[in-house]
Amino acid sequence: MKKKLMSVLGLVTAGVMALGLIGCGAGNPTSTAPAAESTAAASTAAEATGLKIGIVTTSGVDDGSFNENCYDGIKAFVASHPDCSVKDVKESDLSKVIETVGSLVGDYDVLVLPGFNFAAIGEIAQANSDKYFIVVDSTITDSEGNAVEGLPNVYTMTFLEQESGFFAGLAAALSTQTGKVAVVNGIAFPSNVNYQFGFMAGVNYANAKYGTTAECVEIASFAGSAAVPVEAGGIGTAVGGNYIGDFADQAQGKVVAEELLRAGVDVIFPAAGTAGNGCFTAIKEAGNAYAIGCDVDQFDDGVNGDKNIILTSALKVMDVNIEKQLNAIYDGTFEGKDDILGADTDSTGYVSAEGRHQLSEDALAKMAEAYEELKAGKIVPPSNFNGYTPTDFPGLS
Repeated sequence: MKKKLMSVLGLVTAGVMALGLIGCGAGNPTSTAPAAESTAAASTAAEATGLKIGIVTTSGVDDGSFNENCYDGIKAFVASHPDCSVKDVKESDLSKVIETVGSLVGDYDVLVLPGFNFAAIGEIAQANSDKYFIVVDSTITDSEGNAVEGLPNVYTMTFLEQESGFFAGLAAALSTQTGKVAVVNGIAFPSNVNYQFGFMAGVNYANAKYGTTAECVEIASFAGSAAVPVEAGGIGTAVGGNYIGDFADQAQGKVVAEELLRAGVDVIFPAAGTAGNGCFTAIKEAGNAYAIGCDVDQFDDGVNGDKNIILTSALKVMDVNIEKQLNAIYDGTFEGKDDILGADTDSTGYVSAEGRHQLSEDALAKMAEAYEELKAGKIVPPSNFNGYTPTDFPGLS
């Protein structure tokens, strides 16, 4: 039975959060495909050697964050399987991404598709059951937006970004000197709204539990409009925040960050792909503020003369999970499913390794304490779908 994509996501995510409330932590849904179902993809999986892998992105695989981490997972797989190969394809025209996937599918055994823009590949996947699709940050739909479920040749991974965003907000509130912090996003797709709400919740948690007085600064002219309205299972339309409106526009990313810095913000969390690099540039030029890395450890990107602008990084572990699925395709154990990944599988978190952050010992201790509360389900940060808000979520009161 087909449903609207975001209604499905909302129901699944709400179910995951409900499990968290009873102390079980966030869980991963099981496959919707019958275990014994046979398709061309499944029947040839055991023979899938010499895989030709394609990765399609809208802003390139060298963004130092989301896309690059996905690419790293493929490169790690290819490094251990020299009979396999990878090619990256960039399609910056968002209106053509699905068309581009359709034109490429015949050339590859596996397509890795990072981002919400690739959701509508359902009909392509159905028509090419001998090909594999790994979709990051979205489940899939047909061309009309109806959910396509249970395809044995499709693995989708969505993340509880609100968990990583929560720790970014906690770090910001525990470290700010001006009392003003901010999150900057690309486009108000579900994953970005999750990061935004998680960050704001982390700030509010620090204020309530640890006595900080940090304020989340939002500039009205950069407010976001959610890609998934409430009638489709999302949070609604207006989500506030600070949105660049693009994942590749570094110039606009710099403009947004400069406005926030002028407003007194001294810790910024850019969750905006390549566009977030513009925020880094503004922070480096200002010389008196920190950035929090996103998706991957971005400490090396923070070098600014003899200093570093990276306070810590909020993590979303795509590379390991992509490599895992490629290994499954190669050895014939692949299982199509929609996975939701979080702290319970070490797929979300923050950087605490010595030499890769600039958090105080006090901040580290408080964040470690909160991390255990989150894993135990006592803290459930708000997201685009779970019905909670940055000012009303389990664990705040």
